[in-house]
Amino acid sequence: MAEKEHQVHPLAPAIKHPRSDEESASSLQSKELKRKKRIKYAVYIAAFAVFQTAVILIFALTVMRVKNPKVRIGRVTIETMETNNTGAAASFDLKFIAQVTVKNTNFGHYKFDNSTMTFLYDGVIVGEAIIPKARARARSTKKLDVTVEVNSRALTTTTGLDSVLSSNILTLNSQAKLRGQVELMKVMKKKKSPEMNCTLTFNVSTRNLQDLNCN
Repeated sequence: MAEKEHQVHPLAPAIKHPRSDEESASSLQSKELKRKKRIKYAVYIAAFAVFQTAVILIFALTVMRVKNPKVRIGRVTIETMETNNTGAAASFDLKFIAQVTVKNTNFGHYKFDNSTMTFLYDGVIVGEAIIPKARARARSTKKLDVTVEVNSRALTTTTGLDSVLSSNILTLNSQAKLRGQVELMKVMKKKKSPEMNCTLTFNVSTRNLQDLNCN
């Protein structure tokens, strides 16, 4: 009797009830919704990556693309002009205000140092002027008025100058090279040294500038 009292009987196995059609459908619907959400998130991430790449590309091709500023003589105001077309004594002496323009098309400002602007007649330097250091703001044009004095005293020979002045036309060539750097967002700095080459044609009889051509 004692053995029967202490005998342990195994538990009956749990009876698994088969899922109903409604539960199966609900489970499948839940999985489908999760799958669609994952696809939706993946599409959003891919679209954001494409958008970000496009923004970076546009930024690199526009904002970060540093171009050489353009330096030119924009206007000339003559103060004095003295000429002599008498044979070997032929001479000229001019004083004028040259407006130098520095056009900066970049998205960062362009800062440049003092530069020397030279004026030549027949390949000989007949005058110089200093373009003062300055800063051209982003996508703007900086204008500087420079006083210039040119004369024929530097010429070793004045042969032919009398006939030139007799024709009432005096042509000078002006050259300059700026040295500076373009600064973008106070992080990126790019050195740029634009050059100027201008031809100035003066009318001696009317005492004014007849033509100005820069490249």
